[in-house]
Amino acid sequence: MGVSEVRRFNRLVTQRIGALHEDYLDRGRPLGADRVLWEIGEGCDVRSLRARLDLDSGYLSRLLRQLERAGLIAVEPGATDARVRLARLTPKGEVERRMLDERSDQLAKSILEPLSEPQRQRLVTAMDEVTRLLTASMVRVEPVDPRLPTAQYCLNEYFAELGRRFDDGFDRTRSISADNAELTPPAGLLLMATLRAEPIGCGALKLHGDDPAELKRMWVSPDARGLGLGRRLLTELEHAAAAHGAPAVRLETNRTLAEAIALYRSSGYEEVPAFNDEPYAHHWFEKHLNVRGGS
Repeated sequence: MGVSEVRRFNRLVTQRIGALHEDYLDRGRPLGADRVLWEIGEGCDVRSLRARLDLDSGYLSRLLRQLERAGLIAVEPGATDARVRLARLTPKGEVERRMLDERSDQLAKSILEPLSEPQRQRLVTAMDEVTRLLTASMVRVEPVDPRLPTAQYCLNEYFAELGRRFDDGFDRTRSISADNAELTPPAGLLLMATLRAEPIGCGALKLHGDDPAELKRMWVSPDARGLGLGRRLLTELEHAAAAHGAPAVRLETNRTLAEAIALYRSSGYEEVPAFNDEPYAHHWFEKHLNVRGGS
């Protein structure tokens, strides 16, 4: 549903912004090379650049060589690790980047100028919404080993946020456990969300065979809120619990986490009597599942 509309939108946008031309913005290069030049900015490592733009390593290498031959960038080994390659703009490249900014502003104005003021407002508002939705579509959610550094980053951010928001802080040693072993199959699992290869959220399950699964460690980065990621993580965890044969999902939460409580209630969770002695919990919820794969 909607595939033909998305394709029509893509065709229009690529034509309107000039992405089809080899000479993008009259600078003698295609859009891909100009975008790489712009993204390098004040300098970055090539691995991060590739992840941020989601480019094939071979294609990115060709674009970097093209920019190097033009004298716009320099790619050098890292100062502390020769395996890390750093890309930076040359003085000529800095001038070219400023030119790209000017030409990009001109292109944006050429899109807005033919429209009336109400039309401009409608377009800009629609673009903001499309930006949020396209960003949401770029988020990847995958099961990961909780021992990975990126997974540990998410879990530590989760603990830090609870510490800031709970009335009396948060001490993980007092809370019901959900350690690495408990979040590793077959005992459980951890889902991690990434955007442009950066970790932005997580959620976990403790599995108990034919008994209800426990939902744990739900966290979304403040920078990623508003993308619907919390609901997506919740839905995928429910499907995972059902796929493992759990008849229901249970969770406990603190009264200060109003957004989480609203999410659970709007997702079909019902408040139930306390089923454990979690010292930081004020609410306990449960949702029954279809064990063939959904709620």
